[in-house]
Amino acid sequence: MADKNQVMDESLTELGEFIADTAGRSVSSWEVSQGELTVHVIREDVKKFIKLLRDEARCQFTVLIDVCGVDYPERAKRFEVVYHLLSLKQNLRIRVKTETEEGAAVPSIIDLFPAANWFEREAFDFYGILFSGHPDLRRILTDYGFRGYPLRKDFPLTGYVEVRYDDEQKKVVYEPVRLSQEFRSFDFMSPWEGSEYLLPGDEKAEQD
Repeated sequence: MADKNQVMDESLTELGEFIADTAGRSVSSWEVSQGELTVHVIREDVKKFIKLLRDEARCQFTVLIDVCGVDYPERAKRFEVVYHLLSLKQNLRIRVKTETEEGAAVPSIIDLFPAANWFEREAFDFYGILFSGHPDLRRILTDYGFRGYPLRKDFPLTGYVEVRYDDEQKKVVYEPVRLSQEFRSFDFMSPWEGSEYLLPGDEKAEQD
């Protein structure tokens, strides 16, 4: 098994070197880790780079598996767009990452992979990531009147509004979120290890 993994890592390393040499300045870095090849690409060249992966005879990554977003609020470029592609010919997978700041658009790859349509809409819906050249960039899973982007790290867990059907008005209405109770404060002390205070119910125990 170790030999098989080593052969796979060597194949991915050779492929990574070839891709980096061929793509030139489009690739900012790449690495092989846990049997997977990850390539970091500058935002402006994403479409050109994906086309290279699809059309280059050494690559032939002709199947788009997924496009998703990741949020890192502490970064200047807080979002990553991650692409996963499969080469049936090479029996290999590749992960492509690019960074973008809020309000800066990533080139759409719908022209290369029509399946990217809904993936890019989902990234826009959940993170607010923009894709230039997308023919229909609108929400896909949340409601049209939804406020904010629910997978951002700074989005409140309870959301801003709740949706319900009003029998009197005979329509769906939006109302501010109302919590039935305040958030509780947890001290995270383990009762099995001994707490520094009397646990509810322990006052009934006999004291020495």
